Order: sequence, then C-alpha cells, then structure tokens
Amino acid sequence: MATLEYYFEDFAVGDTFDLGEYTFTADEIVQFARQFDPQPFHVDEAAGRESHFGGLVASGWHTCSIMMRMNVDKLLSRSSSMGSPGVEQIEWLKPVRPGDTVTVTSSTLEVRASKSRPDRGVVRQLWTATNQHGEEVCRFRGTGLYRKRVV
Repeated sequence: MATLEYYFEDFAVGDTFDLGEYTFTADEIVQFARQFDPQPFHVDEAAGRESHFGGLVASGWHTCSIMMRMNVDKLLSRSSSMGSPGVEQIEWLKPVRPGDTVTVTSSTLEVRASKSRPDRGVVRQLWTATNQHGEEVCRFRGTGLYRKRVV
C-alpha cells in the first residue's frame, strides 16, 4: 500500500488542491451520453445545433465523473478517505463542449472532528471546474470522511 499523504489532520479551511486539467472530445461526450444520459444534444451534433445549446455538449454527469476521477487521482488515492456521506449541491454553470479543457480545483470549506467516531473527521470541500476561457462550468460541494492519523 502506498504511503498516505493526507489524513484528517492535514486539511485546513482555505486549503486549495490543484487537481489538474482535462480536455473533452466529441467522441467521448457521445460515448458517455449514449450509455448514461442519451439526450439528443449529448449524442447528436445536428440535434445539439438545433437545441438551445447550439451544438454538442457534455452531460453534466460526464463533467462530474471527470471531476471525480481527477479528485481520486490527485487527492483521494493519496489520503485516508473513508468515502462520503453525500453531496450538498451540484451546479452546471456553462456547457462543456468538444475541445474544452477544464481545470479542476478542490477548496476546503470546513473541517471538524466527528463527535460520535473519534477515529475520523469530516471535511467539506468545493470542487470547481473552469474552462480554458476562465469561466466556471461546474461547482460541486460535498463532504468527505477521513481517518485521523492519531486517535
């Protein structure tokens, strides 16, 4: 097992983690949508052009899935993460289009020790995806549970 870098004690309000960047392609947008969100503007370029989006766009769930993968790759896999009790809010602010590159960050909003389980704590975070034009395209606010290094 890899050495863990982040335990509950390592998070502080205001911490920001750079989770990297990702470029969406038309093929993967369509492939994801066909399997999980087959609305016309996600699976067909012509239908997308005729929609209020004016072109093919990624499913919001696709965007969130990419954000999750980036979070696992850069942070959660190196942490004592114990999963999540849930998500408070997801906002899809602007469409993600083929060729868009999103940069994702995670900011720590709250850190508190569990009152009922002394071996863990709760960390609330805001993940933000910003496109290559500096526009926020998605915000995802949720809570994670992390083991403490010392109980």
